[in-house]
Amino acid sequence: MSVKELELLAEKNRKRLVEVVYAAKAGHIGGDLSCLNVMTALYFHVMKGLTPNPTPRGEGNIMAADRDRFVLSKGHCVEALYVTLEAKGFLAPEVLDTLGKFGSILSGHPTIEVPGIEVNSGALGHGLSIGVGMAIAEKMNRNAYLNPTTPTSPTPTYRTFVLMGDGEQGEGSIYEAAMAGNKYQLDNLVAIIDRNHLQISGDTEDVMPIDSIKKRWGAFGWDVVEMNGDSMEDIVKTFDAIDYTNGKPHLIISNTTKGKGVSFMEGIAKWHHGVLNEEQCKAAVAEISDRIEKLSLNTKL
Repeated sequence: MSVKELELLAEKNRKRLVEVVYAAKAGHIGGDLSCLNVMTALYFHVMKGLTPNPTPRGEGNIMAADRDRFVLSKGHCVEALYVTLEAKGFLAPEVLDTLGKFGSILSGHPTIEVPGIEVNSGALGHGLSIGVGMAIAEKMNRNAYLNPTTPTSPTPTYRTFVLMGDGEQGEGSIYEAAMAGNKYQLDNLVAIIDRNHLQISGDTEDVMPIDSIKKRWGAFGWDVVEMNGDSMEDIVKTFDAIDYTNGKPHLIISNTTKGKGVSFMEGIAKWHHGVLNEEQCKAAVAEISDRIEKLSLNTKL
């Protein structure tokens, strides 16, 4: 997809997200909105092999063995993942509409009951460790399938992407995983920090300061870059520039806005887990619909 097509799709996903969270009367909408651009770019531009392949009996989906992996470490923002999976074809609209209802397979955090989700997550700090394991497994598999006399292929058969929150950076297990990523030279692993500066207790720098992230992760031996996570153009440019053969794990600091795309939510801590009323939902949908209409004039999607 082109940048313009991705922008339009992200806005459509954003509208769907607002509607779904409103109907469910629950959800971490602020963080959902801040990471939605990145998630849209990952599933529709960056990651490979994620075409849904329903089983003959319709019991979920079988995915290709060489597919790229995605771990949502900040699992409380699962609503953003759900709308992305719906757009990708893993979830039917009638399934997504069950969010918040009794008997739904959709929980408030990712679970493997849901087609397209790799791992249960949401206990903050665990996702990167899981991603490190996936990346090590890929390197082990790559070696096993090659002739012992042939040098290891420098190109990964699949990559692993882990999306973390910035408040999550206070978890010590993240830094154990960071050390392991460096030790095993996991250049097939990409970690992303959704740097929106706000967690449930307030500004990250008041709760538990994490700056300078770039220096910290660089000291762990990671290849660290920053990007504007509110700009689809910069997101695409940043992911396209990753060198998956440089012997270093990759960290992207995605500078974003909490509540991105809904003006009355942007940069407001209370929307970390806010419930919209009917008037707020209508206002948010109208604002997003206006952008969709403008983008649609110049984009075929």
